[in-house]
Amino acid sequence: MARIVIDARESGTSTGRYIDKLVEHLDKLNPGHEIIVLAKSHRMGYLKKVAPSFNVVEADYKEFTFAEQLGFKKRIKSLGPDLVHFGKDHQPILYRGKVITTMHDLTTARFRNPNKNFLVFKFKQVVYKSVVRRVASKSAAIITATEFVKGDVVHYTAVNPDKIIVTPEAADVFDEPSEPIPAFKGKQFIMFNGRPLPHKNLERLIQAFARLHAKHPDLYLMIAGKKDRSHATYETLAEQLKVADRVILTDWISDGQLKWAMENTKAYVYPSLSEGFGLPPLEAMLNGAPVVASNATCIPEVCGDAAHYFDPLDVADMAGAIEQVLTDKKLRGKLIKRGRDQVRKYSWQRMAKQTLAVYEKVLKS
Repeated sequence: MARIVIDARESGTSTGRYIDKLVEHLDKLNPGHEIIVLAKSHRMGYLKKVAPSFNVVEADYKEFTFAEQLGFKKRIKSLGPDLVHFGKDHQPILYRGKVITTMHDLTTARFRNPNKNFLVFKFKQVVYKSVVRRVASKSAAIITATEFVKGDVVHYTAVNPDKIIVTPEAADVFDEPSEPIPAFKGKQFIMFNGRPLPHKNLERLIQAFARLHAKHPDLYLMIAGKKDRSHATYETLAEQLKVADRVILTDWISDGQLKWAMENTKAYVYPSLSEGFGLPPLEAMLNGAPVVASNATCIPEVCGDAAHYFDPLDVADMAGAIEQVLTDKKLRGKLIKRGRDQVRKYSWQRMAKQTLAVYEKVLKS
């Protein structure tokens, strides 16, 4: 029996869903090893609940800090692990034990976050790029969710592609019952949900919507997700394009409200420039929404023939693709049916089994 440590400090975040589901489904597999899960104090209760046979240990070390590089390294070493699985690429780079790293994407290396101080973010970005190369080199195996990210990591770090294993993620059924959003009840709308980061390409989405509005004056655009400073930019753009009364930024909404929105939207639009997997389109398909999506990075790999694609850099092409889904009932029906079939191709249980196989292989090496 080996002792395996899993870094679950990202638990409870958007990217942390991966590690939450991995821990939950690994526990159900009865892996035959001692599993220690390192988590921040506010998530310990949740992880103990979903993985009762694992030992959940407090690890309140913030990412990208000296505490992570020194204190977290010491904490891991004190546990005497045979293997450590880091759920993201930020980790103690001087840790010398046997390591597996999950790399979700390289978006941080390519896009600036306008909500952060430019100089501080630029410095962190330089450090991040260096850490990615170091982590890729020292990891015994690397896990990615898509073939696209695998190829991207190979290109960026020059590691041997044989050490990278692809374990696709999955979409979840929302536990909460559908709950109408008052601002959209009885209205026709298209939608997007997610963090308003630059690579999500929301400015072009609003520009495409402004073109659609001329033909569909009763149509609304829902941009769902917790508001931050960047939302002022989108509100200003909507005003300039004279669609401010039709572009509604909801702020945070519950899973029940998100479920209702996906069940009732005329089209779920995913205009992203860069993704590592992209769960929202699969969630939309699961809830019966026709998906119109960017043809960039891994999105066609994940969505297959169940989405109607556009060039995310071409506003006219984006607007045209959405227009087709709005007006062509046959196409809408086809996308909805294919979407439900596409979602069934993915499974968290299968992902956990594939990950356990990676553990076994590395432990034997």
